[in-house]
Amino acid sequence: MHLHWLIVCLVSMGQESDAENCSKAETAQAKKRLFDRLSLTENYSQNTRMSPLTFHDDPEDVIYFDPAIISVDLYVTSITNVNEKAQSISTQIKMITGWPNSNLTWKPDQYCGITLYAAPKNLFWIPDINIMESIKTDFGTKESPYVQLFSDGFTVSTDVIALTTACKMDLYRFPFDTQICSITLQSTAYSDQEIILDTLTDAKWATFKSKELFQAQGEWDLVSINSSNATIDGDVGEFYINQLIYQITIKRRPLLYVINIIIPVFFFLVLDVIAFFIDTSGSDKVSFKVTLLLSISVMLLILYSTLPSTAENIPLIGVFCCAVFCLIGIGLLETFFVNFLMARGAEKRSVETTAAVTGQDGSVRDQQNPPDSVKDQNEESHSVESWAATRRNQRKKLSWTRVARIIDVTFLVLYIITIIVFMSVLWKLWFP
Repeated sequence: MHLHWLIVCLVSMGQESDAENCSKAETAQAKKRLFDRLSLTENYSQNTRMSPLTFHDDPEDVIYFDPAIISVDLYVTSITNVNEKAQSISTQIKMITGWPNSNLTWKPDQYCGITLYAAPKNLFWIPDINIMESIKTDFGTKESPYVQLFSDGFTVSTDVIALTTACKMDLYRFPFDTQICSITLQSTAYSDQEIILDTLTDAKWATFKSKELFQAQGEWDLVSINSSNATIDGDVGEFYINQLIYQITIKRRPLLYVINIIIPVFFFLVLDVIAFFIDTSGSDKVSFKVTLLLSISVMLLILYSTLPSTAENIPLIGVFCCAVFCLIGIGLLETFFVNFLMARGAEKRSVETTAAVTGQDGSVRDQQNPPDSVKDQNEESHSVESWAATRRNQRKKLSWTRVARIIDVTFLVLYIITIIVFMSVLWKLWFP
């Protein structure tokens, strides 16, 4: 009912007089008369303000009593820290609270057009609005000792608060995640029959004003601020309490994590594929793969120190690093097996080649020195047969090397297909 007028007054805050017909002396006298009119010097007047008073067509009609509407506007001016492990967020907010009091009205034309009057806060009833998620609450600079009184009976208090609140975070898509943190405002002493919390402006204005006032954001961007109302059961007795819930949506800037974690891990995976083209007969390939495995282990330790261990779902970045670790580990086992087959084939080939060369030397010597008897001819025939058997056995043993190469090529093809499928699925989950 009076919200539009309150917005206009807030915009024009600081203007105490718009009457051009009053001199400075007359304005000063008007302020003094208004001070007396509001009973700011009388201590007993505080007793009459122990409960919120609302607007009525007839203030004397106490039968008609509506709950007092406490209007609140909340602007996020900075995001100072987001602690994923502690599941908390530290922000600085500007909270404007306005409430009606029919005893504090005056006609501006009788007081030189004064529509706004600043008065000590401790002389007035202040709504006990608490933040339910609060872990730590401090005033950003200093608590304002004054409130603004408007001629139509609205009392407005403006506070800048450094706030640390609990925020349950979903880190499944970390670092491409968006978090929604709630700030729940409610009274602990008054039921919904006495006060109702409502917003002063709409969500679009709260978001626009917050982005305009934003001072520091770090790795987080403010996306939007939405609000809703709820009613809960009271702690004692059968009554209900009205709540005003602000939902602050923030989005992480992922560039730092992409450069420091995702790209290096993916590069390790590419290097592991390239390692298949290293000569399998050497030990450099095994050493190279072991180095990659240790590098992935370091990345996993970095993630462990960043992400909470109590997350319901394993973050996709953890799945990514663990999957790369497993792929490189399987590739290392395949390298061990292929090297074993290659080494066995090389060992058999070396032994049998030596035997074949020895047989050939014997035949050559026998041809240079022809046998003098039938016995020597039999020995020559036996030597030729042994050499032929050795050649057949050599071809058989060479199959170990062929099998190793077939396994290596087949594994490489399957390895690349697995990487492509895995990265495609991961991309769809990260960016649905």
